Amino acid sequence: MLKFSFKAWQVSLVLWLLALSPATRAQQLPAGPQVLTFYSDVDDTEQPYGLYLPKNYNPKKKYPLVVMLHGAGSNHRLALKRVFGKTNLPGETDVETSRYFPAWRDVDYIVASAYARGTMGYQGIAEKDVLDMVADVKRRFSVDEDRTYLTGLSMGGGGTMWIGLSYPDMWAAIAPVCPAPPQGTLPRVPNALHVPMHFFQGDADPAVKVDSTRQWVQRLKDAGTNVTYVEYPGVGHDSWENAYKDGFIFDWFSQFRRNPHPDRVRFASTQYRHGKAYWVVLDEFTPGRTASIEASFTAANRIEVQAKDLSAFTLNLAGHPKFKAGKPLEVVVNGQSVRTQTQGTLSLSERGGTWAEGKPAVGTLSKKAGTEGPLSEALASRHVYVYGTGGNPTPEELNRRRSVAGQAAEWSGYRGEFLGRVMVFPRLLSDQEVRPSDLESANLILFGTKETNSLIGRFADQLPLELSTSATDYGLAYVFPHGSRYVLINSGLPWWTEPASPGGAGYRFATGPVNSIGRFGDFILFKGNYANVVAEGRFDQNWKLAEADAQKLKASGAVTVIK
Repeated sequence: MLKFSFKAWQVSLVLWLLALSPATRAQQLPAGPQVLTFYSDVDDTEQPYGLYLPKNYNPKKKYPLVVMLHGAGSNHRLALKRVFGKTNLPGETDVETSRYFPAWRDVDYIVASAYARGTMGYQGIAEKDVLDMVADVKRRFSVDEDRTYLTGLSMGGGGTMWIGLSYPDMWAAIAPVCPAPPQGTLPRVPNALHVPMHFFQGDADPAVKVDSTRQWVQRLKDAGTNVTYVEYPGVGHDSWENAYKDGFIFDWFSQFRRNPHPDRVRFASTQYRHGKAYWVVLDEFTPGRTASIEASFTAANRIEVQAKDLSAFTLNLAGHPKFKAGKPLEVVVNGQSVRTQTQGTLSLSERGGTWAEGKPAVGTLSKKAGTEGPLSEALASRHVYVYGTGGNPTPEELNRRRSVAGQAAEWSGYRGEFLGRVMVFPRLLSDQEVRPSDLESANLILFGTKETNSLIGRFADQLPLELSTSATDYGLAYVFPHGSRYVLINSGLPWWTEPASPGGAGYRFATGPVNSIGRFGDFILFKGNYANVVAEGRFDQNWKLAEADAQKLKASGAVTVIK
């Protein structure tokens, strides 16, 4: 008969508990390059990303992280090779070289390369994917928040500038290679104050002109940024081969650590979504217009602030070495002194030219992160496309309605061998198929009118505009908040009804409806096609129309302005 002593039982229990401990249960992955996925709530898909895990990875140690963004026509696997200085073999295509990972020199970094839906730039859903990937890496592995770096080439170089300057307090340094920055990057130049930048550019590049990169470098230098610039004579659109050669980028990044509590913060934004940097939060401004702040500790518990086109902000001071909780604090805003005490968080608002302590009064429909517009923001996160079944339509009419909504939902049209497809797969539903969970979790892209789409009918008493059923040669599209989500209403002609020679710019690499919507503000009414705009613009901070815009819409005879 076997005997099991109390002491043996204790040992067994300890071993069992150790097996359940986080350190023991940590995910065990091989060292080197590989591919992982994260779950995306945009379209309920698993999204891939490249990962490099250093040799002898130890979860008890914090590692620096390099985030790599690929260029147009590329992918996460190829990007992971590029950042380690690996180029194609002679005669090898990008498709062929993407199929395998060669051996390369070990570095003591974690490296993550985003797929970001293929070639669509790094705004909207692709930006969200990059942030979701970074969050997934930090969830799985031990990452040093103060040694997190960003780099990318071509389209990814532009994405490096966009994401790097939109979230400056995430990065210790960034390195754009032959960058093609997207529309809207320029106002963010001041945000690089504490983010060292290294640019690489070939002077014979036919895709990204050298003069463009030189101008960006000069703008950043003029703004006081720590900028390094290397230009390669005679090099075309492959300057990454020089930039990433022999692991140079890891050596360059190793010089820098993020300071989460700088004495001076300089930050500008046009969106609430990009409304925070270090210890400063922008609380109230007009989306679409550049709001800026410069806040500096001039002594312990004394801060001077210059604010422009900004009517409210918050200072999160806890942890700053020059802030003493519970002691008198002076904040001088645009020359006006406010004296107070706080344990760490102070909000200031301006009304009638006077700054005072307190947050602004936020109405039910005040613009804020997640409900600020413009139209394209409704497509930048989880959303569903909904056509109507109301009004007893014929089978042919029902098919037409489904087809229109289906065109808007078709992100993944084939764009040729180089650009491929944008790998976004939103759902297409009838108004009868929408679930309560969809109403709670998704932006709703609704086609039709209250007579033809029951969801528009459900929200009709909350909506500001309505297209007349007789206005068959007009198109109306607008975005409006529904709780913490958006509804985007498209009545009459589809918003992508194009003129013969379309102009302007939407999402640079997108096609069709997705590209077109990036051209608009919060609303547009057009006749025939969107070359013939009757009224276009943005709602105000409280989602109200400007009087001039309301008059234009009323004068058309096609729209009822409800509120």
